[in-house]
Amino acid sequence: MAQYELLLPKMGESVAEATVIKWVKQPGDAIDLDDTILEIATDKVDSEVPSPVAGKLVKQLFQENDVAQVGDVIAIIETQGTTDSKAEESIHVSAPAVPEEKPEPIPGIAQLPVENTATPANFSASDRFYSPLVKSIASQENISISELDAIKGSGADGRLNKDDLLNYISNKNSGSQAPPPAVPTSSPAPVEDKAVPRTVDAPRASKPSTTSVSGGDEIIEMDRMRKLIADHMVMSKTTSPHVTSFVEADVTNMVLWRNKVKNSFEKRENEKITFTPIFIEAVAKAIKDFPMINISVNGTQIIKKRDINIGMAAALPSGNLIVPVIRNADQLNLVGLTKAVNDLALRARNSKLKPDETQGGTFTLTNVGSFGNVMGTPIINQPQVAILAVGAIKKKPAVLETEHGDVIAIRHMMFLSLSYDHRVVDGSLGGMFVRRVADYLETWDYNREI
Repeated sequence: MAQYELLLPKMGESVAEATVIKWVKQPGDAIDLDDTILEIATDKVDSEVPSPVAGKLVKQLFQENDVAQVGDVIAIIETQGTTDSKAEESIHVSAPAVPEEKPEPIPGIAQLPVENTATPANFSASDRFYSPLVKSIASQENISISELDAIKGSGADGRLNKDDLLNYISNKNSGSQAPPPAVPTSSPAPVEDKAVPRTVDAPRASKPSTTSVSGGDEIIEMDRMRKLIADHMVMSKTTSPHVTSFVEADVTNMVLWRNKVKNSFEKRENEKITFTPIFIEAVAKAIKDFPMINISVNGTQIIKKRDINIGMAAALPSGNLIVPVIRNADQLNLVGLTKAVNDLALRARNSKLKPDETQGGTFTLTNVGSFGNVMGTPIINQPQVAILAVGAIKKKPAVLETEHGDVIAIRHMMFLSLSYDHRVVDGSLGGMFVRRVADYLETWDYNREI
C-alpha cells in the first residue's frame, strides 16, 4: 500500500485560496480515477476536485468551510501497490508545488523584486499568517514584523494580502500615511481595484439595525455566494458615486434580421443565436470609440485597459448571480461571440466555470430584459467603472421621419441604461457612450451575412 497526498490544485493566476464547501467522499470510501473528492469555492466559482489516482480515502485534512491555500495537502488517499516502478514512484511523490504568484505591475509604483523568497527568522515571532509572497515583499522593503502586524488586512479573517502591502508601501513612500493601528478583523475595510472581496463573512455594516421577527417569519441564512454578492455590492456603492444615463433605441432591423437568420444559423453552427452576442458586439465597438470607459481606478491613478474583456451577468438556478467574462471580445466575430456566450452561460448554470473565467473583466453587460424589465440601474462591478443594462424589447408606436413626412409605425423599441463611476466618467462621456451603443444597434444591416 502507498499513500498519495492530494493537493489543492492551482485554479487560476489570481486565485490563491479556496473554501471547502462539501466532501463528496468520506474516509473509508473507495475512489476511482477522476472521481470527485470534494467541492471547493473561490471568490465566485464553485469547483470540483477530482482524484488523480484510484484507491481509498484515508484522511480529510480540512473540514467544511475551512479555507485552504493553493498547494496545501487537503486529503490522503491510500492506493494499491504496483509492480511498475514508475507508477509506484508517481504515487509516492506529491504533486509539484505551485509557483508563487508575482505581484502584478502597478503603473506609477516602483516594482518590488520577489526573487528572494527566503523567510526572515523574525516571522516566527508573529502569530499572524503571512503568505510567502507577502513575506518576500516585506523582506525586500525592510518592513519589521511589528510594522507588518500593524497593517490592516482585507483578506479572509483579516489576512494581509499583496495589495494591502503594496498600498501601504506606496502610501509610506509618499509620506501620506503612517502605519495603521491593528483593528478587529471582523470589519475589513474596502480595498480598491479588487474584483471580489476575499471574506466570506456577513456583509459589512457600520450600524446594523435591529430587525423584529414574529412567530410566523422564516429566517434564511445567506449562502456563501449571496454573502459575497452582498458584500461586493455594498463595497461598490461606497467606492463609486453612481450615475445612470438612459437611451431608447429602435432595434427593429436587428430583431427582424435575427428572426430571419436564426434557423439557418442553428442548422449550420449547431448553436442558437440570441440577442446577447449582438449586444456584446455593439458594446465592444463603442468601447473602441470611447476607450476611457474601459478603465479602472487605483487610488488617484486611472488604469486604461488594453484588452476589451466583457463580462455578462448570468442568473443561476439558485437565484444568485455570476459574471463570466468573454476575453478580447473585440477580436471575435458574431459566430465566435455566439459560441462563447452559449458556452459560458451553459457552464455557469451547471457550476462548471473555471475561476479565471469570472475574472479580468473590464466592462459588464446585464440583460434585465430577460426578466421582462424595461430598464434598470445596475451596480458597477468593481474595479470596473461602467455597466450596461439592456431592457426588454417591446413593440411600440413610434414616429418615423420619411421623405414624404412623418409617419407613425409599429417598431421594436428597447431602453439601454448605463451606470458609471462619476469619479472618472463624466456625464458627457457616459451619455455619448450609451448613445453610440444604441446607434450600432439601430443601424443594424438587415442584409448582413453571417
